[in-house]
Amino acid sequence: MAEGDINTASLKTIREGSAEILVAEHVFYNPVQEFNRDLSICVLTTFSRIYQREKSAERQRKNASDDATNGADTKLEAGVKHENGLRILEALSATGLRSIRYAKEIPGVKEIVANDLSKSAVESIEQNVKHNQIEHLITPSFNDAVTLMYMSTKPEQRFTAIDLDPYGHPTRFLDGAVQSIEDGGLLLITATDMAVLAGNTPEACYVKYGSMPLKTKACHEMALRILLRCIETTATRYGRYMKPLLSISADFYIRVFVRIYTGQYACKKSSSKQSMVFQCTGCEALTLQPLGILKPNPTEANPQQIKFGIPTGPFVGSRCEHCNHQHHMGGPIWSAPLHDEQFLAELLQTVEQEDSKRLTTIRRIYGTLTVIREELHDVPLYYTLDRMCGILKLESIGMLKLRSALLHAGFRVSYSHASRTSIKTDAPISVLWDILRCWHRLHPVKADRFLEGVPLTAILRKEPAKVYNIDEMHPDANPPSRKESLSRFPENPAAHWGPGTRATQMYVALYRPCSNVKEVSNNKMLKSAQNQNKRKQKRTPNGDSAEEESQNDVKADSESPERKVPKTITTDC
Repeated sequence: MAEGDINTASLKTIREGSAEILVAEHVFYNPVQEFNRDLSICVLTTFSRIYQREKSAERQRKNASDDATNGADTKLEAGVKHENGLRILEALSATGLRSIRYAKEIPGVKEIVANDLSKSAVESIEQNVKHNQIEHLITPSFNDAVTLMYMSTKPEQRFTAIDLDPYGHPTRFLDGAVQSIEDGGLLLITATDMAVLAGNTPEACYVKYGSMPLKTKACHEMALRILLRCIETTATRYGRYMKPLLSISADFYIRVFVRIYTGQYACKKSSSKQSMVFQCTGCEALTLQPLGILKPNPTEANPQQIKFGIPTGPFVGSRCEHCNHQHHMGGPIWSAPLHDEQFLAELLQTVEQEDSKRLTTIRRIYGTLTVIREELHDVPLYYTLDRMCGILKLESIGMLKLRSALLHAGFRVSYSHASRTSIKTDAPISVLWDILRCWHRLHPVKADRFLEGVPLTAILRKEPAKVYNIDEMHPDANPPSRKESLSRFPENPAAHWGPGTRATQMYVALYRPCSNVKEVSNNKMLKSAQNQNKRKQKRTPNGDSAEEESQNDVKADSESPERKVPKTITTDC
């Protein structure tokens, strides 16, 4: 066997989508990310159509009508090289599975650069590209991802789309990515360090992302907004700005799809799209304060002219107006919309097409996108019903009852795709407390709960400003995604799901059993067992307070068979 060749007899075959790859034990593959890859294919397919339409319109503006017509009439096909198509960089390719699927399933591709810093991974990519017979579309690259992007900053060398799916945080790659993406290009970015983004270590989040997170029930959406803000501030250094198309929290990671444009004037609006966040330490009420504001300043020459200003503040007092507790301050975060409604509508059309129905996770994709489209895109962050009732030690009100009360009162309300008990509404938090005060009249809290200094005493002793209609069901209280029983908030995809251990064989025994796989070592499984429900295990019920606290949070079934770890794991085919 020649040097550099791979012994295919020692490799294992994995099939996903239209791709079939051969993997060795030292090359990383995580099957839980199949949803991520399927969704990325749908997004890139939609973006490819939009990109071709925009290029056609650009050619028409340049009075090249013949070329524009030809370009518009060209049928985009997957697996076929299109000279005017997308040039995609997968900066961290590992097995090359994602690039191979992109080449075989996304129409309108010109070239895909599958890069990795590991020599063995690049050898695996080369082997898999030949195995799938798509050498005409994929170029394997053995390079540092940051160096490769910095070497591609010239306009003629830039990429149309860059996919960053690192192990951990993606921030070290952002500077090169925003410079090497063409104007109007698409960045697909994943972050898997959710403990950092969700507020477990605020100092680490500040070091990596430049923002302070808060430990709030809306931590998954806050994580998205911290990442988006980091991308935006990186882009504005170079006179570029971003437009989020889709931002999603799923499983153990967050994933954002943003387009990067060039424009100094648009960059100046960036401060008005970022906010600091104040959170009450008692009732957890959230208040956002923008870093900058836009004021209308019309003139005869330019009626649409605006003036940039600095807001006066702070927007909160030294004590919370609802429960008299102090505030934590976090941020800055991205406070503009997370998604583009027009793109979402076209993306759902892509998902509904026959070609996309071959995707294994298509049902989950459709359900998640439907919930996202139902979200209030102009309302940042959310509350959760279980936490609000838990703060007041109140018997939980039905979600549809609370939504009905808000709709009857003239406010808007929606779920967030990040939480099944979420309340995303344009109503102020005082209205939510008023509704729960009305519910308290029907289902009173025990008198011994009213202690001095606790939030429930300060909130429930106040009279509601008005009586809210709780009993009558509003026709829009039940959203279409719930009526149609879509897959809105799926369960964990597998036992011990997560980002996995970097470049080990652990995934095979857990997710893809095969007769040739040996036992997984006890050390790796013990580590996994240690981290399963770690915080939950510490809260053993020693008294009322521990039981009450566990009822306030969304319950995790720590006794589920999927969460139990056997002493040894063997595989059967």
